[in-house]
Amino acid sequence: MDGDHGDDDYDDDGPREADLEGRFEKYIGVKVKVSFTGQGETQSMKQLSGGQKTVVALTLIFAIQRCDPAPFYLFDEIDAALDPQYRTAVGNMIRRLADMANTQFITTTFRPELVKVADRKMHSILSSTTNLIMSNKPDSDGRKEDR
Repeated sequence: MDGDHGDDDYDDDGPREADLEGRFEKYIGVKVKVSFTGQGETQSMKQLSGGQKTVVALTLIFAIQRCDPAPFYLFDEIDAALDPQYRTAVGNMIRRLADMANTQFITTTFRPELVKVADRKMHSILSSTTNLIMSNKPDSDGRKEDR
C-alpha cells in the first residue's frame, strides 16, 4: 500500500493516526440521537431541553430495569424538569414497572403527578421546632388513610 487507507474506518474530518489505539479512541463513548416527534427527524443530546434529557435518561434506566431488574430504585426529584404530560407518563411507567416486577421505586417529588400513582406516601413537614412525618398507607379494604 502507498499510504492510502481506502475503505478503512476513517472519517474525513478526523486525524489519521497509524496506531490502533489512536484509530479507535475517537469511537469511545455513546452518541445518542432521539426523535420526540416520531417523524424521523433526530436531535443530539446537546440540542435537547432539560426535560427531554431527563426523559432520555429515564428511558435508558427503564430499559436496563427490564433486562436486569434491581430490587429497588431511589429517584430524587426526577420530575423537576419535566412538563406535566411527561410527569404523568413517567409516573404511569413507574407504576407499571413496579407492578410487573418485584421492584420498589422510592421517589422524592414536589409535584402531584408522581404522588397520584404511589401506593405509599410519606409527607414531611419541617418547621423551626418540629419535624412531622405523615404516612399514607392502604387499609385492608384498599382505601388509603393518613397515619
